[in-house]
Amino acid sequence: MSLLIKNGRIVDPITKTDEILDLLLEDGKIIKKSKNIKRTSGTEILDASNLIVCPGFIDMHVHFREPGQEYKEDIESGTSSAVAGGFTAVACMANTDPVNDSSSITERILKKSREVGACKVYPIGAVSIGLKGEKLSELSDQNSAGAIAFSDDGFPIKDAFMMRSALEYSKMLGTTILDHAEDISLSKDRVMHEGVVSTSLGLSANPDASEDICVYRDLRLAELTGGKLHILHVSSEGAVDLIRNAKKKGVNVTCEVTPHHFSLTDEEIRGFNSSCKMAPPLRDEKHRIALIEGLKDGTIDVIASDHAPHDQADLEVEFDRVPFGVVGLETAVPLALDRLVHEGILTINEMIAKFTLGPSKAIGIPCNKIEEGSLADLTIIDLEKKYTVIPEKFKSRSKNTPFSGWELTGCPVATIVNGKFAMKNIE
Repeated sequence: MSLLIKNGRIVDPITKTDEILDLLLEDGKIIKKSKNIKRTSGTEILDASNLIVCPGFIDMHVHFREPGQEYKEDIESGTSSAVAGGFTAVACMANTDPVNDSSSITERILKKSREVGACKVYPIGAVSIGLKGEKLSELSDQNSAGAIAFSDDGFPIKDAFMMRSALEYSKMLGTTILDHAEDISLSKDRVMHEGVVSTSLGLSANPDASEDICVYRDLRLAELTGGKLHILHVSSEGAVDLIRNAKKKGVNVTCEVTPHHFSLTDEEIRGFNSSCKMAPPLRDEKHRIALIEGLKDGTIDVIASDHAPHDQADLEVEFDRVPFGVVGLETAVPLALDRLVHEGILTINEMIAKFTLGPSKAIGIPCNKIEEGSLADLTIIDLEKKYTVIPEKFKSRSKNTPFSGWELTGCPVATIVNGKFAMKNIE
């Protein structure tokens, strides 16, 4: 297949390109990048005038439910949701059933991804066996099988010695520990942020100190060991400040924020709105503003969806029993464009970096440059296209989102994986 992309605004944070150019794709690669490339016989043309063409977006934090709970999301539906949202690669967490704590499960995920995946899938292995926090899993075996990083996400690593050991082992392997930072003694069985709203609703509450305490501990352990640490789904002002200061000291740490945490606050839970039940919880406006500041000043390296699909039947229960999390693959980029770029918080170049260069550096997976000879994984964005969130149209099996009905400006209009359209919605 030969595809000629004409007149696109090429924005590549790796090469620091921001220029109107043509791209010629053949056999899954970019073979020419210049102005006024001439069409040859049999070449498909995409007119990208007024569109942005950038390296393929990476979502480094998704939960696919295969193996074990495919009725919520399997690899086929999850990757279909990813390319619909503009992503050419995802990294999937280990909280499957059975848990991805062994080379055999890692290999199974990779095999299924090769068979049915619409985009690239990078498995993340479990830090502890069964995510129980009791015994370190065989990190080396998982890594050899294809696990690119390690996390017990869904649960914190409660034991400081185990976290230290994980950081030391991962340093030897050249990988990253992805940290669900939460002091479980403060947060267990707590359903929302501790503050005015939780008091008014009479709901058990999780203080921001729970996150801050664990972040402090794990930053100190990263400093002690020299291991590479990534803080998942940062939600508190204190955590942002701690990470900012640790970076200034040279600690090897990166972090991420989700679109729901930079877009929403705990006020959304008034009326017991279970679609806004998250872990970590939505916090108050002070914390949301701190996340925005962290994005602006570069403390926060990555925007990730924390895509967490749930079956509808599991959601139709009392608020206390509703599972945590929302789907996010198909809304992450529109929310970032609408809430960050159009509001002047980030430039389009900065936003693109948080979906490309940021996750690539955090977990050490490829982020392809838009250069001749590079793999043709591309995301194409329309900054002005209107996008209405309609869960019934999601490619994901699950529809649990707090953004239903939101009207946003800007969205992905094409996703190209290995030189071929995985999604195309250009009028």
